[in-house]
Amino acid sequence: MSQSLKGKLALITGGGTGIGLGIAKRFASEGASVIITGRRQAELDAAVSAIGPSASAIRADVSQLSDLDALFDQVKVQYGRLDVLVANAGGGEFAPLGEITEEHFDKTFNTNVKGTLFTVQKALPLMRDGGSIILTGSTTSRVANPAFSIYSASKAAVRNFARTWILDLKGTGIRVNVLSPGPTRTPGLLGLVPPDQEQDLLSSFAAKLPIGRVGDPDEIGKAAVFLASDASSFVTGIELFVDGGEAQI
Repeated sequence: MSQSLKGKLALITGGGTGIGLGIAKRFASEGASVIITGRRQAELDAAVSAIGPSASAIRADVSQLSDLDALFDQVKVQYGRLDVLVANAGGGEFAPLGEITEEHFDKTFNTNVKGTLFTVQKALPLMRDGGSIILTGSTTSRVANPAFSIYSASKAAVRNFARTWILDLKGTGIRVNVLSPGPTRTPGLLGLVPPDQEQDLLSSFAAKLPIGRVGDPDEIGKAAVFLASDASSFVTGIELFVDGGEAQI
């Protein structure tokens, strides 16, 4: 490995499974010390074991501001800084127009939008010149999918956060970029349908992609390493698609 993140401290929300875990594993393999967060302690414990000795976990729900306060208080006491923040925690469910409920809207926006906003804002005092903030977006902000309008709108908001925040952070040396995966084989994606429909779901997504298959969390992790490392020191405000070509056609 190149050890391109050696000496860096990274915090990844939603790091217990899926894309967050894929990013955490890649960061650790490149020399970073990794803190992962999530709502479920069992998944966090398993993820730390999978990542290795450079990883630790702090349970936190990003939609709860009190959890975020406790999270960053602990990071400040234990480490005193952050070099990389990956605001990755998020999720979505299918709901077509006409069946969207207030509960569905609030659940999605509280995690994907409110959670992202306050994760970044509360992390800022710990970030240093040269720090990298990575927001997990989605191709759904540009590519329409039936019954997925609330999730798509939440990810469009995340994309626009980055555009404004790079102006708000002008002169700080802190970069903000969006990493937008296409369909990726994760528990979150498979959880959109009953178990007996999982393969059909994967096949339907694969058929739409120029590359002919869905992604793997490790492939998203590889792209995140670039945005976290000094190799992207002049890159800020972009949306990097890791999507098998989905948003490009």
